[in-house]
Amino acid sequence: MNKNTKEIGDIGEDVACKFLVKRGLSIIDRNYTKKWGEIDIIAQKGNCIHFVEVKAVTRENLVNISRETDYRPEEKVHPKKLEKIARVADTYMLEKGIDEDVDWCIDVVAVFLDIARKQAKCRIVENVL
Repeated sequence: MNKNTKEIGDIGEDVACKFLVKRGLSIIDRNYTKKWGEIDIIAQKGNCIHFVEVKAVTRENLVNISRETDYRPEEKVHPKKLEKIARVADTYMLEKGIDEDVDWCIDVVAVFLDIARKQAKCRIVENVL
């Protein structure tokens, strides 16, 4: 069953939300979009807002996925993308009236999906900026 890129991205974001909640974060917003960029997931843990970029890919077998040997979708988040996310994050904080004292960071969640078996694995790179 072939899925298009948008469907894979949507599934990946849903999986990433569940992953983040299991790690103790609360999801406060999704797909926050401005003309100059988008943030996939906005979550909070304690006094820190996490702006999360999700990179989802499909694999036929999730057994041997490791940071050392497998393709790293999180590496597709290049410096220009991080600048856009930071700009949108600043806008979000201002627009929502969030106090300047609140810490924030940008995280990247890589999601590996085995669509046929309905399985997923995630890994997170925290505080990339």
